[in-house]
Amino acid sequence: MEFSAKDIAALINGTVEGDGNVKVSNLSKIDQPIPRTITFLSNPNYAKYIYTTTASIVIVNNDFKAEADLNCTLIRVDDAYAALAKLLDFYVKSKPQKMGIEQPSFIHATASLGTNVYVGAFAYIGENVKIGNNVKIYPNSYIGDQVKIGDNTIIYSGVNIYYDCVLGANNIIHSGAVIGADGFGFAPNPGAAYSKIEQIGNVIIEDNVEVGANTTIDRATMGSTIVHSGVKLDNLIQIAHNDEIGANTVMAAQTGIAGSAIVGENCVFGGQAAVSGHITIGAGSKVGPKSGVISSIKENSVVLGTPAMDFKATMKSYAVFRNLPQLRDDLIELQKKIKSLENNE
Repeated sequence: MEFSAKDIAALINGTVEGDGNVKVSNLSKIDQPIPRTITFLSNPNYAKYIYTTTASIVIVNNDFKAEADLNCTLIRVDDAYAALAKLLDFYVKSKPQKMGIEQPSFIHATASLGTNVYVGAFAYIGENVKIGNNVKIYPNSYIGDQVKIGDNTIIYSGVNIYYDCVLGANNIIHSGAVIGADGFGFAPNPGAAYSKIEQIGNVIIEDNVEVGANTTIDRATMGSTIVHSGVKLDNLIQIAHNDEIGANTVMAAQTGIAGSAIVGENCVFGGQAAVSGHITIGAGSKVGPKSGVISSIKENSVVLGTPAMDFKATMKSYAVFRNLPQLRDDLIELQKKIKSLENNE
C-alpha cells in the first residue's frame, strides 16, 4: 500500500512542508535511508542524516530548523516520536489480520469465544475459558481452565496462561511468557526437605498491558498478583507471587520483583533492577539499572546502586570509590612519614 505525505499528515495531525503528493510504501531508519520510505527525526544526535537521507518523507518536530537544503518532504508535528508511534500502530493494523480456527487445535466444549477470534494450530483452550472479541491466540499457546481474556488481546506463540487467571482488553503477551505459574512458596522443616505451600490465588492483568518474551508473572499464594493498566514489561522479567504493579509502570529486561512487593504507578525500572519482597516502591520512582532495593522508598524517589541509595548520594559514593587507589597510596605515604617522625624523636 502507498500513502501520500498529505494523507500521512492528516493521520498524525502534522503539517506538510514540501511535496504533499509524494508517496511512500514503507518505513525506514533515518541513518539507513531507503528510497520511497518515510522516516523520522526526534533525537538531535541524528540531525546530520536528514541532509543525506534518500527517504522521501521525514517526520520532524515543529521546532526543527534546517541548516542546509533538503531533498525530502517534511511533516512537522508537536512530537515526532509520538507521531511515529501512531503511524506504526496504523501500519500494523492495516496489514491483513489472522482469522478463524486453525487445525489441529483443541477448544473445550465449555469454552466461550467472541467474534473475529483467531486460534492458531496446536493451541489448547481449556474448560470454561472466556475469550472476548478480536482476540488472537497464536500456535502452541496454552490457555488453562477458567481463564478470561478481554477484547483485542494478542497471545503470541508458546505462551502459557495457567488456570483462573484474568487478562483484560488490548493486552499483548509475547512468546514464551508464563502467566500464573506457582509462586516460590516453601515452608522450611527442621532437618528435612522444604514443604510446598500450595499457591491457590491467580494473576490479574488489567487493560493495555504488554508482557515481553519469556517474562513470568507468578500466581498469588492467596488472592491475586495484580498488574494494573498500562504497565509495560520487557523480556525476561520476574514478577513474583502477590506482587502489585502500579498503572503505567515500565520495567526493562531482567528486572526481578520479589513476592508481596507493591510498586506504585508511573515507576521506571532499569535493566536487571531487583526489589526485595514485602516492601513498597513509591509512585513515580525511578530505579536505576542493576540496583538492589532492599527497603521501601518514598514517592518520586530516584535510586541507584546495591543496596540502592538516593541517586545523588550514590554518585558521590562512586566518586570516592574511584579515588580509593590514590587514597590508599596517600595513606601509606602518610603512615611512612609518621613512622619516620616517630623514629627521629
